[in-house]
Amino acid sequence: MIDDFLYGTAGHAGPMAEVEAAVRAAAAAEIMPRYRQLAAHEIVEKSGPHDLVTAADRLAEEHLTVSLTRLLPGSVVVGEEAVHADPAVYDALGGDAPVWIVDPVDGTRQFVHGEPGFCTLVALAQHGEVYASWTYAPVLDEMAVAVRGRGATLNGTALHSGSPAPGAVLKVAMSHPDYTSDAQKRALLGLRTDGIDPRACGSAGLEYLAVACGAQDAVAFNWEFAWDHAAGLLLVTEAGGAQSTLSGAPYRITGGNDLPFTAARDEATAERVLQALRTGRTDSDPAVG
Repeated sequence: MIDDFLYGTAGHAGPMAEVEAAVRAAAAAEIMPRYRQLAAHEIVEKSGPHDLVTAADRLAEEHLTVSLTRLLPGSVVVGEEAVHADPAVYDALGGDAPVWIVDPVDGTRQFVHGEPGFCTLVALAQHGEVYASWTYAPVLDEMAVAVRGRGATLNGTALHSGSPAPGAVLKVAMSHPDYTSDAQKRALLGLRTDGIDPRACGSAGLEYLAVACGAQDAVAFNWEFAWDHAAGLLLVTEAGGAQSTLSGAPYRITGGNDLPFTAARDEATAERVLQALRTGRTDSDPAVG
């Protein structure tokens, strides 16, 4: 079903462009009119001051829910705001129906502050496998698209993550250690070592795009919500990169991952990051290892 949808039949290129158009339309209708124009009542805290939702988040997700399910009848949507309202929605990731995984505004904090570093993330999955993704940064006018087994592009140009220069200090974006469990915090602190230059991440989707472009060497995250990671992980791997959880197993969109996990420009870089994470956790917590 997804193969027919993505690749079409003979003489038809498939509706990839229609999905891209739907993503752009949602941003144009619901996000950009509110960029730097948000009223105070349009911004709400969810779990705390670092977890915000705006009217743009809610309305863009509603817009995409209608347009994407219309493009692929029988599909369902797992969106960040829908799951916040009803956590059982997340269970669809393990079901039989094709699933659109949607983060309407990834980088809400940046959006609220009037900064350009936010994007809309959409991925199409079924039976726990991600088949295609769209990463759209409307202010930056960047659209990255990945299709499983067919590569990744940015504004129509093929993406290649490449490899860091031999001996180069790795540039790694990571979750802020203050917002994690003690064990995961210790693992992340392992990145503060010779040969790695870590910093707190911004929009997860744009951090993944930087890795896929070769502008950044890796990311390391300690939360596993699929709407933050499904699109970017496919983008990185289709650009030639690699990803793994702390146990060495691939990240699963259905959850239950050994955290933190990484995505990197190549397998060797991913292993360097994983080793630093394992060392950080083990050195501070001898019971783990």
